[in-house]
Amino acid sequence: MDRSSRRAPKGRGDVVFPAYWVAASALTLATLLHVPLGGPAAVAVAAIVFLGGGLPHGAYDIALLRRAGALGPSGVGLAVAGYVTIAVLMVVLWMTLPLVALVLFLAVASVHFGEDWQMLEEPLLRFAAGAAVIGAATIGHPAAVSALFVTMSDPRAMVIAQIITAAAPVALLVTAVGIATAWRDGSRSWAAAMAVCFGLLVVLPPVAGFALFFVFLHSPRHLAQTRGVLRDMTIARWLGTGASLSCLAILGWLGVRAVAPSRFDPTAVAQAFQLLASVAVPHLVLSRWLGRRVTAAASTDNLRTTARPVAPPG
Repeated sequence: MDRSSRRAPKGRGDVVFPAYWVAASALTLATLLHVPLGGPAAVAVAAIVFLGGGLPHGAYDIALLRRAGALGPSGVGLAVAGYVTIAVLMVVLWMTLPLVALVLFLAVASVHFGEDWQMLEEPLLRFAAGAAVIGAATIGHPAAVSALFVTMSDPRAMVIAQIITAAAPVALLVTAVGIATAWRDGSRSWAAAMAVCFGLLVVLPPVAGFALFFVFLHSPRHLAQTRGVLRDMTIARWLGTGASLSCLAILGWLGVRAVAPSRFDPTAVAQAFQLLASVAVPHLVLSRWLGRRVTAAASTDNLRTTARPVAPPG
């Protein structure tokens, strides 16, 4: 396989907007000036940022599904029902088996973040690179990450944090290989941005570092892809779709919390991550399923075109 065939296609891993460098520079300056980014107010702001900037990137799944034309109206309705069902099941897990929900969330996040590393051909290596986002934070702030995990689930989550910390060096080594490959194959802006981001994930408090990665590097990549497919939508409709579905997810979470307040820790940051997990699982499942359906539909169309009889000349 030559180098050109391994090169990450534009929009599949090398989308870096100027806002990322602005945010990274601001956080670096705040760190140098000893601004308490791990304080309650700063953590609350970071949580708002990663929810407000991160939720919309999965808000277009249904629109993509309808646009793909791979399903009829009844199929789309079934997919929507499946999406909601998976999200509800995740909420139930947080209420009844929070440790299981946490492990599932971390696994799904690693798989999903690993999709940014298309230059790594092996799925296991992409999973490791995705997990490095979490591992970098545990290396820099093991106590803070462990405390967050415990708040989200139960005291046994400390063991999960310890396992991630132990595996983090290997995951970061895989990430370094991915960054070097991206740089070699021409995605130098993205490689530089990821290198800086992982350095900041180690240095910054966990919620601030995650917000930087999730909102300014990961989400824009998916939004750019989605916007390309839904390019005939007006900007107003595009923004309205993302905002309305994100608000619907937040309102749904607040409704569940109001019905069963004793089932959730009152910490806002923990609930923000739990909400994100509840929509991340159906997002990953639906996006992968949609990809397979679109690929199958395209293959069928190609076969039909190839098999079509050609009229004789004249």
